[in-house]
Amino acid sequence: MPEIKSKAELIKIILEDADDEKLEEDEMMAMLLHHKVSKNLNRIQSENLSFGARMADGIAKFAGSWTFILIFIGCLVLWIVANTLILAKAFDVYPFILLNLLLSCIAAIQAPVIMMSQNRQEEKDRLRSQNDYETNLKSEIIIEDLYQKLSALLENQENILHKLCETETSSDKPE
Repeated sequence: MPEIKSKAELIKIILEDADDEKLEEDEMMAMLLHHKVSKNLNRIQSENLSFGARMADGIAKFAGSWTFILIFIGCLVLWIVANTLILAKAFDVYPFILLNLLLSCIAAIQAPVIMMSQNRQEEKDRLRSQNDYETNLKSEIIIEDLYQKLSALLENQENILHKLCETETSSDKPE
């Protein structure tokens, strides 16, 4: 990461349209204070999802639930029981080769769908991380600016107090 040298450069990271050649630091600080950095990334990403992406997320959500696991176990037990009880006309006799083929096909389709959903979640996490960085950077800049202004006010107050004390001591001296 390149070293950032000035507050203006930091503000330019947050404000994409800030041109530090034309704006003074105070103007950029005013722009920064009025610029909203936080974004609702869930809404932004959900607006841009295609039908396939929404379908992959739905499948991944269902496939990762207890409902799916219980239904799947029920179907497996039903398949095995049905094929062992009707041995004379069983459509998939022991060792259940057709069941193994079906399970392999489900796994072959399910894995890439879940990976697509995880990739989208990873992209959302990256966007959230960038948004957090910009929000924290903005807060840091504003706090630093407030600290500098407060320090200047305190220094000014001390100077005024010092001058008042000097004036008071000079007026107390007998002439």
